[in-house]
Amino acid sequence: MNALMFNNELMADVHFIVGPAGASKKVPAHKYILAVGSSVFYAMFYGDLAEVKSEIHIPDVEPAAFLILLKYLYSDEIDLEADTVLATLYAAKKYIVPALAKACVNFLETSLEAKNACVLLSQSRLFEEPDLTLRCWEVIDAQAELALKSEGFCEIDLQTLEIIVTRETLNTKEDVVFEAVVNWAEAECKRQGLPVTPTNKRNVLGKALYLVRIPTMTLEEFANGAAQSDILTLEETRSIFLWYTAANKPQLEFPLVKRKGLAPQRCHRFQSSAYRSNQWRYRGRCDSIQFAVDKRIFIAGLGLYGSSCGKAEYSVKIELKRQGVVLAQNLTKFVSDGSSNTFSVWFEHPVQVEQDTFYTVSAILDGNELSYFGQEGMTEVQCGKVTFQFQCSSDSTNGTGVQGGQIPELIFYA
Repeated sequence: MNALMFNNELMADVHFIVGPAGASKKVPAHKYILAVGSSVFYAMFYGDLAEVKSEIHIPDVEPAAFLILLKYLYSDEIDLEADTVLATLYAAKKYIVPALAKACVNFLETSLEAKNACVLLSQSRLFEEPDLTLRCWEVIDAQAELALKSEGFCEIDLQTLEIIVTRETLNTKEDVVFEAVVNWAEAECKRQGLPVTPTNKRNVLGKALYLVRIPTMTLEEFANGAAQSDILTLEETRSIFLWYTAANKPQLEFPLVKRKGLAPQRCHRFQSSAYRSNQWRYRGRCDSIQFAVDKRIFIAGLGLYGSSCGKAEYSVKIELKRQGVVLAQNLTKFVSDGSSNTFSVWFEHPVQVEQDTFYTVSAILDGNELSYFGQEGMTEVQCGKVTFQFQCSSDSTNGTGVQGGQIPELIFYA
């Protein structure tokens, strides 16, 4: 019954003027319904310092978010959309409506990807949502290059920038970090209405510039990037060049120790490997297998078998698909040393894989035909805290299946 009264003038005993001046909206409401669903509204209307005004101004909440909040209080219905969910979370926190706040966080977690992870990290810190913060870090660590190169990275506040740049487990090269910091500084100059000059970029960055681990770049990366950026002083550039090349190294203000990054984990699905003089042959056909996991992970690449008759170079195309849609692929080469070891072939960027859904990985190799192959394959493999399940793939045209064949390893971050 209450649902019929939502956003309805009938019997309304309070009106809210919601949103900033010039973009506000007048919303009718009923004190009793709001007070039942929110302790803040209860105090506002029936507490010791109750509001007696018939119009209440709320300039800090977006009208669309306020209507979502009210709809929930009137009907228990939650209608969330990507472009209003952060504003709705703010409203739910402000008026202490935990169920709506939890729904907002769940929505954000499911829509989380590399391009919005940094923005959501800054918001999750602001809203004190530790679970969302943890999920943001998972994505930023594993897909650091994509996250740092996203437009969203340029929108974060300085404190969040500093926290990200100090992160030990960022899985990317330092020249990518430096470039991201410079891009952020340019955006910040524009936000502050400052001319985009090297001096202003240094000023808006402050000590954040000295969190970039410039000396851990290769000399070539430094020479082609940071050294030509104009953001370092001539003295700093000279000192860093000397640090790379001179026996007597100067003191630097930048951290000297390389980031640890993330250690890739490997799921090995065979209990043994073998070769016979007439099999297994790589013939430019597709070896493929399906897998599912019980926790969200990031697939970084595949471990593949190589030649069973001496050293050989292979051209390889690897692919990751979900329900027929290609999520990642890479065309590259690797050299096998003739041993039964697996050889790592990486996707360009790690790919987020959701739990309880089957994905297909495939590999097409050209090179020395005779290769090692796996035997005694397992349908289920426990890898740390992650359980993998395997099943045969209809894409496989070279004989690979669960019991035996190729694609012995999945390389991942968890």
